Amino acid sequence: MSDFMLPDIGEGIVECEVVEWRVAEGDRIEEDQPIVEVMTDKALVEITAPEAGVVTKLYVAQGKIAKVHAPLYAYQAENDTQEAGATEQANEPQSPVADADSGLAKAVEQAAVASSTCSLSTSSGKIPASPAVRRLVREHQLELTAIAGSGKDGRVLKEDVLAHLNQPSAAPSQAPSQVAQSPRVEPLRGVRAVMAKRMVEAASSIPHFHYGEEIDVTDLLALRERLKPRAEALGERLTLMPFFMKAMALAVTEAPIINAQLNAEANELHYYEQCNIGMAVDSKAGLLVPNVKGVERLTLLDIAREVGRLTVAAREGRVDQADLKGGTISISNIGALGGTYAAPIINAPEAAIVAIGKTQWLPRFDEQGEVQRRAIMTITWAGDHRFIDGGTIARFCNAWKGYLEAPETMLLHLG
Repeated sequence: MSDFMLPDIGEGIVECEVVEWRVAEGDRIEEDQPIVEVMTDKALVEITAPEAGVVTKLYVAQGKIAKVHAPLYAYQAENDTQEAGATEQANEPQSPVADADSGLAKAVEQAAVASSTCSLSTSSGKIPASPAVRRLVREHQLELTAIAGSGKDGRVLKEDVLAHLNQPSAAPSQAPSQVAQSPRVEPLRGVRAVMAKRMVEAASSIPHFHYGEEIDVTDLLALRERLKPRAEALGERLTLMPFFMKAMALAVTEAPIINAQLNAEANELHYYEQCNIGMAVDSKAGLLVPNVKGVERLTLLDIAREVGRLTVAAREGRVDQADLKGGTISISNIGALGGTYAAPIINAPEAAIVAIGKTQWLPRFDEQGEVQRRAIMTITWAGDHRFIDGGTIARFCNAWKGYLEAPETMLLHLG
C-alpha cells in the first residue's frame, strides 16, 4: 500500500482545501484519472492518479484542509496487487475442490461488497448520494440519514433534499422574538480569503479617487455587429471587451503614468511599456483577474481569442498562475450583470481600474439640437491618488472615450 503525498503546488502554498473527492474508498482507479479537486488561495486544482490501483483510504475529508507533503490518500497499486496475488497462489497447494471453493468465496465477497455499497443500511453507514447533493445537505446543516431517498437503491437526489426542506416543521410555532437564529457558518478559504485580504490592503493603503463619465457607444455597437460574422467564421466570439482593451492600450500612449506602478516604499515609479490589461471574472472559486499580455501589439481577433480562453479558465477556477500575474491596469465589466454604476477598488499594485456599467438606449441631443436614440454606457474610474491626479485621469479617459465613440480612428494606430 502506498500513500499519495500532496505535492508542492508552487507559489509558496503550504495548504489547500479538499473541495470534492471524485472517488471513494474501495474504488478502482486508472492512471491519470481525476481523484480530487483542491482549492488553493489562487485557483482550483485537479489532482490525478499517478498509477492504476485501488483506493484504500482517504486521509482528508471533503471540506477539510490538506497540508503539502502530507498524505492525501492511500492506494494499493495494481502491480502490487497482482504480485501479491501471484505469490499467494504460488505458495498454496491447489486442487479442483479448492479452486471451486476459492471462486465461490470470491463471488460471495464481491456480492457482499456490491451490496454494502448500494444498500441504504450498511455497516459503514454510507448512503448513496452525489457530491453535489452532499454539499447541499451540508450547506443546510442537515443529516443525510434524515432524508428519504427516492433514487435507485435509496439514493438521495437533489429533489429529495429540497422536498425535505419544504416540509412543515413539527415543532410548535413560536413568536418571532423566541425563535433562535443560528447562522450558517462557512469558512473563508481559497481565492475568497485572498480577495478579502487584498481588498482590505488596497482600500486601506491606497487613497482612491473616482471619476465618472458617459460614453456613446452607438457606432461601436454597429461596428461590432458588422465584424461579428467574420470573427465567428474564424472561430472567435467578438464581444465589446477586445475593443475596450485595444482602445485602452492606445490611450495609454497619451498618458503613460496610468500604466505605471508605485514601488512598495512609495519612492519610485515604475513605467511599463507593455500593457497587460486585466478583466475581473466572477468565477465559482471567487473573483479572479486574469490579464491579456501585450494588448498594444495584438489585433482585435488576438485579444478576443485571449479573452475567451481566460474567461473559460477563470470561471472553471483553473486559470494558470502566469495569467494572473503582471497586470498593469484592470477592467471590471459590472454592466454584464446589470449594474449601472460602481466604485471599484484598485487591483494593487496597479494604478487604476475602470468599472463599466450597462449600456442603455437614451435620448440625446445631436449637434443640430435634434433628439436621437443613442447607446450610452456609464463608466467609473478609480485612480491611485498618490501619483495620479484628476486632470491626468480625465485626459486619459477622454482619449479612451474618443477611440470608443469613433472606433474607426483606431485604424490609424494599427500596425
